[in-house]
Amino acid sequence: MAKEVETAEQGGGEFSAKDYHDPPPAPLIDAEELFKWSFYRALIAEFIATLLFLYVSVLTVIGYKVQTDTLKNTVDADCGGVGILGIAWAFGGMIFILVYCTAGISGGHINPAVTFGLFLGRKVSLIRAIMYMVAQCLGAICGCGLVKAFQKTYYNTYGGGANELQSGYNKGTGLGAEIIGTFVLVYTVFSATDPKRSARDSHVPVLAPLPIGFAVFMVHLATIPITGTGINPARSFGAAVIYNREKAWDDQWIFWVGPFVGAAIAAFYHQYILRAAAIKALGSFRSNA
Repeated sequence: MAKEVETAEQGGGEFSAKDYHDPPPAPLIDAEELFKWSFYRALIAEFIATLLFLYVSVLTVIGYKVQTDTLKNTVDADCGGVGILGIAWAFGGMIFILVYCTAGISGGHINPAVTFGLFLGRKVSLIRAIMYMVAQCLGAICGCGLVKAFQKTYYNTYGGGANELQSGYNKGTGLGAEIIGTFVLVYTVFSATDPKRSARDSHVPVLAPLPIGFAVFMVHLATIPITGTGINPARSFGAAVIYNREKAWDDQWIFWVGPFVGAAIAAFYHQYILRAAAIKALGSFRSNA
């Protein structure tokens, strides 16, 4: 299918056919953001989105554990709760919904690892990245706090949705699962929002939040049995703060180091290998792919 291509005449009779425009890299420190309402509106959006994400997802986890508790009378022999598949859908579905709702306001990060990866890719400034992470962590704490306020007994009895390394797995396995899982997520974020991909596939009506939500869904299917699936430091931190048990804190470093390393690798792979940003910056190579 043919599509329109912007053609601009250059010096010496050369022509450039480029149907996309890369946005300029974000400045490392942009103090002017602190004086703009749009910046604080974005912080509020990240806070509320992360709060809703934790509220729905943690409720789903606790509800599943209640339904499958053989000591309770809530066990449905024909169903047995939503299962791992349902939990994965809750996490992936909420990310799809919330990214769709907030993408035009804050970019729809809802995850410090995503924010960190986009910062390394020069998509957001350092000030915005730090403030986003603070808003996300506070939102996660409040979201888990709401769950505990409504279902305190169930929350404390069934683990509060806190991420912990599951029995039978060592810390290296858990760390590796978090690194690879976050790589999949952040790589998907870069690919889904890449202006070059969007221009090439403009005839394919793919909504960017959809593959991002599916990435979260698929990673949860793979890693719930290992770590309960973090891939989002705010999600792990918020649950640990409200649940506040030793095991959750002992394993907390896995859910920060793993996602940040995975995000960094994804940013490097997409920006400096697939998009050849470093080589282009040197002016020694132009990608015609």
